[in-house]
Amino acid sequence: MELQIRHQPAFSTARATLQPNEQMRLESGAMIAMSPDMVVEGKMEGGFLKALKRSALGGESFFQTTATAGPNGGFVDVAMGLPGDAVILQSTAASPWILSQASWIASSMGLLLDTKWGGMKSLFGGEGAFLVHVSGDGILLAGAYGAIEVVKLAAGEKIVVDSGHMVAVQASVTMSLHKAATGWMNTIKSGEGLVFHFEGPGEVYTQTRNPNWFGRFASAAHSHGTN
Repeated sequence: MELQIRHQPAFSTARATLQPNEQMRLESGAMIAMSPDMVVEGKMEGGFLKALKRSALGGESFFQTTATAGPNGGFVDVAMGLPGDAVILQSTAASPWILSQASWIASSMGLLLDTKWGGMKSLFGGEGAFLVHVSGDGILLAGAYGAIEVVKLAAGEKIVVDSGHMVAVQASVTMSLHKAATGWMNTIKSGEGLVFHFEGPGEVYTQTRNPNWFGRFASAAHSHGTN
């Protein structure tokens, strides 16, 4: 599978070009267009329990779409639901990735996706508490709300990132999830939620807009509009 991103950075789409009979995985609803002989199927990847875990905890769809190219190969155009940039990431067994909720758009069949606890040492999880771990050899497409910024951390170098602005991070980076402010009352007063503490070496990809805040804004606007 080959990936080529177009229309960057505000409204990025990507074309996945497949060899004859080659397969790929993509998030349900991410497909824009495809070759006429492409075959798409919705599946519960990993079985019912893993699909439920991925949907309920990871913010992904219950079903994942598998696209299979015809005997002459083909293409699939995909995009994230929100406007913004996208990035192609190379994963290997020695260098896997960790993605935020809903950042994963598509990947080659050699990659395994698993939703795991994000590391918050509290039962009060909140945004960013669950992350998508990507392992194996292959390529993947991650999307962002807004522009993407890359932070390259040297060994021992640290940075703190709001959980709503995290897109992807190399598994070589040490990470933990914390409250942004000291004490829950200060958290409420400051308007800040959870933050990731990252320590290198490795790369951290962030997005310039927060989809969680957009969701709250849209919900509030809808509520006012229906009153």
